[in-house]
Amino acid sequence: MTTIMHEKYLLILFYSATGAVKNLAHAIADGAEKRGLQTRIRTVPKVSATSEASEPNIPKEGEIFCTKDDLVNCSGLALGSPTRFGSMAAPMKYFLDSTGDLWSNNELENKFGCVFTSTGSQHGGQEITLFNLMTYLLHQGMVFVGSPYSIKSLHTTMSGGTPYGPSHVANTGGSPNLTTDEYNVASETGARIATLIMQSQSNGS
Repeated sequence: MTTIMHEKYLLILFYSATGAVKNLAHAIADGAEKRGLQTRIRTVPKVSATSEASEPNIPKEGEIFCTKDDLVNCSGLALGSPTRFGSMAAPMKYFLDSTGDLWSNNELENKFGCVFTSTGSQHGGQEITLFNLMTYLLHQGMVFVGSPYSIKSLHTTMSGGTPYGPSHVANTGGSPNLTTDEYNVASETGARIATLIMQSQSNGS
């Protein structure tokens, strides 16, 4: 019997309205790839009355849309969305709500996962949104990976970055550009989850 070996990769799944969450996704990818783990960056389509009928399967620009196979075959998941009144954005919720079959078949169980978000202000709901995203990982039986205080930028940040996961705070002007501290928290979180994935798979081989 031949065993099919899937390529190891961290799936970075995000929805971004202004570009900030996308920037965090790429910062996480930077950290993971520096540890030697490949990444696969995916997004989800907007939700509208005509989205399923009118949007192409492959966007005209930017990252392509996530499929269930991307989730099933990943070695770990980084999940990101901007906050919407303390919860994830509707496009991400719509996609995740379609993955009940993965839950019933335990497809994501024991895989590592982390979360990230962006808010308009310092107290705009970044931490509760991270908990909201985290809930999906826990229901899927995943092993949550936070951002520990060994990440020096958590001690110095005056914007985003939490022990629950990377974040961006846009403040006045709504800039999607990450501060140095925000980038560092995201990239080092990516490095951490990549290290855990590779150690786990090495021990299991």
